[in-house]
Amino acid sequence: MRDLLAGVRCLLGGLRWLGRHPRQWLFGLVPALITLLLYVVVLVVVLGFTPDVITLSMSFTDGWAEPWRTLTSVVAGVALVGVVVLVGVLLFTAVTLAIGAPFYDKLSERVDADLGDVPPEVRRPVWRDVLAAVTDGLRLVVYAGVVGAVLFALGFIPVAGQTVVPAVGACVSGFFLTVELTATPAQRRGLTFRQRFGLLRRRKALAVGFGTPLFLLFLVPFAAVVLMPAGVVGATLLARERLAG
Repeated sequence: MRDLLAGVRCLLGGLRWLGRHPRQWLFGLVPALITLLLYVVVLVVVLGFTPDVITLSMSFTDGWAEPWRTLTSVVAGVALVGVVVLVGVLLFTAVTLAIGAPFYDKLSERVDADLGDVPPEVRRPVWRDVLAAVTDGLRLVVYAGVVGAVLFALGFIPVAGQTVVPAVGACVSGFFLTVELTATPAQRRGLTFRQRFGLLRRRKALAVGFGTPLFLLFLVPFAAVVLMPAGVVGATLLARERLAG
């Protein structure tokens, strides 16, 4: 419970810091706005194929009697939308972090400079930051895809598939989102992807406490754009207080 609350406090701390530094919020907004334009186009295309995917995946129910066939199709549709949302939020975050690597690295540095105890500077070319963001993002999207497939299958379980499974999915998504957002401050502290993932896996409650509320907020239209800078700042606070050393 202590780690869970600590994660929430880091998120709230990120919002408070940006409230005191509104110019930094506007600075961190730029990459998210660029990603939003690209994301809307991709999302429209993906959602356009969703009914066909559902129809194809439900072909095995062609001989079933009603209302079981319709009920199963509805459950499958809800489960598929859940998987699309899970992967979509993580993909949006990954693309935004890749596009905005120089922006968010600078934003994270400013948080450290403002609060003191700045980690030793590691000079790296911009292309390496972008490459690291893309690589880490792809890893997490693949992981999320595998988890999403499992959750999709579990979604067919009556009652639990519509209650427990979505709750578990939100927590899992929050964990992955925390892993993504801590990339910039963790790399500046010399932590590799494997080390960062391992630390957060050992402190799941911390990652879930930080990432799950943010994931749920990201589901609100355009909230991901507005809150992305807060996610980066909050992740920097989390890395400073909980992952450093």
